[in-house]
Amino acid sequence: MIVNVKTILEKAQAQKYAVGAFNTVNLETTRAIIEMAKELASPVIVQVTGKTLDYAGGRAIFHLIKNIAEFYAPDIPIGLHLDHGKSFEVVERAMDIGFESVMYDGSRKEYVDNCLTTKKIVEIAHSRGISVQAELGNVPYLGEMQMENVDWEKYMTDPDQAKQFVDETGVDTLAVAIGNAHGFFRERGEPDYDRLVAIAKRVSVPLVLHGASDWHSGRVQEVISRGISCFNVDTAIRLAFIGGLREVLRDGEETDVRKVLGTAKECVKEVIKERMRIFGSAGKA
Repeated sequence: MIVNVKTILEKAQAQKYAVGAFNTVNLETTRAIIEMAKELASPVIVQVTGKTLDYAGGRAIFHLIKNIAEFYAPDIPIGLHLDHGKSFEVVERAMDIGFESVMYDGSRKEYVDNCLTTKKIVEIAHSRGISVQAELGNVPYLGEMQMENVDWEKYMTDPDQAKQFVDETGVDTLAVAIGNAHGFFRERGEPDYDRLVAIAKRVSVPLVLHGASDWHSGRVQEVISRGISCFNVDTAIRLAFIGGLREVLRDGEETDVRKVLGTAKECVKEVIKERMRIFGSAGKA
């Protein structure tokens, strides 16, 4: 069943576990996410980026996810979310399509610009019953900067500024930076746990961590205990899917597309199963 992301994450926040927000680009990945959520009785968030809206067709991918969720997992809380909307136009498009949760990522903008645009989006979204995630601080990507000698203090979320930002914008959830990084960018040697504690003390909304696809269980448990309620998972899913394709195509004899993509789907399910168990969301539906 489709449930607003804010509701899903507020429950996780209250009960001290985290929910996985898994990126999808196609039928197979979507089914893998929802099937594993059903098998483990876990709440889940299925999300797409602006690039995926262009690739798959916005309304096509939205209704694909929605139909699979409603018909095949009617008892599982499932959120549909726009991940990393980089502009007002992309976020507006997602809201018009029907997404009940959107992220505006103004983290690369100056604080004032990020705050003003986020506030504008929140006002529009809340009038339509849509929840909004924003990001404060920077979670680096490979290619946008050099990995060597990163001054992490310039990129991590300032706790006092986080409180000001949440108060001024009215966002429902906040993505924070504590030394985490997207994709294959080398992360800070150790997450800034004290910074996370300080942020969680100052803001009441659920906190989200991006770029933690490869985090081990110990590190995950540490940040959940300090206030993280949601993890975005994308890179791990991509690697599993591609690995599954390589596995079945290695001998070059399989010609049934369903078997090829089905193998990739099963590989993705294993990644999702591991993450849901680490996050503590299994059995929480």
